[in-house]
Amino acid sequence: MSDSRSRWPWPRVIAHRGGGRFAPENTLAAIRRGHAMGFRAVEFDVMLAADLVPVLIHDETLERTTNSRGRVAEHSSAALAALDAGSWFGAAFSGEPVPTFADAARLCRALGLWANIEIKPATGQDIETGQRTALLTADLWKNAPGPLPLLSSFSAPALAAARDLAPQFPRGLLVDAAPADWQSRASALGCASLHCNQAKLDEATAREVVAAGYGLATYTVNDPAIARRLLDWGVDAVFTDRLDLIGANFA
Repeated sequence: MSDSRSRWPWPRVIAHRGGGRFAPENTLAAIRRGHAMGFRAVEFDVMLAADLVPVLIHDETLERTTNSRGRVAEHSSAALAALDAGSWFGAAFSGEPVPTFADAARLCRALGLWANIEIKPATGQDIETGQRTALLTADLWKNAPGPLPLLSSFSAPALAAARDLAPQFPRGLLVDAAPADWQSRASALGCASLHCNQAKLDEATAREVVAAGYGLATYTVNDPAIARRLLDWGVDAVFTDRLDLIGANFA
């Protein structure tokens, strides 16, 4: 079995979508909140706007997290930046925009945060989203001190595209429940880690992943008892919304 630090050399507790339950997800305010609460690592989602600029948002549509409607892919990055992506969460965040990936990356670098960048393609944009995210990541972290960010995705074509254009960045394969052929899939994409739904992970699978030498991360872990059990199984990292209950130094 390989050493856990060689399998996963990054922080072990990661603020989900930037600020978990303490700020509007996938915003600069969320990243700042995660940092303010002591976190050294954040995760966020990247999708393409209509002008093919990568922006931070989870859903393919705007209704849940902004004051607008329609598909993200039908709005330019400038139009998205003019939306209110904070009021849905609370009045204190009124006017918080949908940020570009470039702005989020610069903020992470300024704050000294490690980033797990989830490539979240809109339907039919897997390859282009992987390509543009990877190329921009390479530019934004060029000559940057500290560990490189990790690119993860549920989309194998997106990860393959990212690998081909920016192979220097580690990659993580996102799955719901780990399929029987998880290792062949991860190997084909040159992945360093497997990221699983904690509710569908069992101890035997966790130990299998660890024994194979892959990093193992689990989402979304909001109960400290569950987090402790997962870490006892050998899980390397947990993504959490409960930054108050599962703090940066929990592991």
